[in-house]
Amino acid sequence: MTITTEKNGNAAVIRLEGWLDTQSAPEFHTALDALEPEITALELDLQKLEYISSAGLRVIVTAYKKMKDGFTISNASAEILDIFKMTGFDKKLNIK
Repeated sequence: MTITTEKNGNAAVIRLEGWLDTQSAPEFHTALDALEPEITALELDLQKLEYISSAGLRVIVTAYKKMKDGFTISNASAEILDIFKMTGFDKKLNIK
């Protein structure tokens, strides 16, 4: 998986590419932990995310809980959106 982070003030955009699964979830968690404390808003750009497992979903929940000023998921494929709907995440997360 490839993780790209862009920061702008108190906001950040993280782009995920590939598979977010048991093997790559710790890498994503490390990228979240590396965000400075002043980052309080996060957008996850999932345009190039091909697959997400329950381990990946757990890290997304961690990111959601960490952000005080906003959390958005953008550009998710139909397959990823289906997973969010099946798990009920679509009702809790801001997905655009």
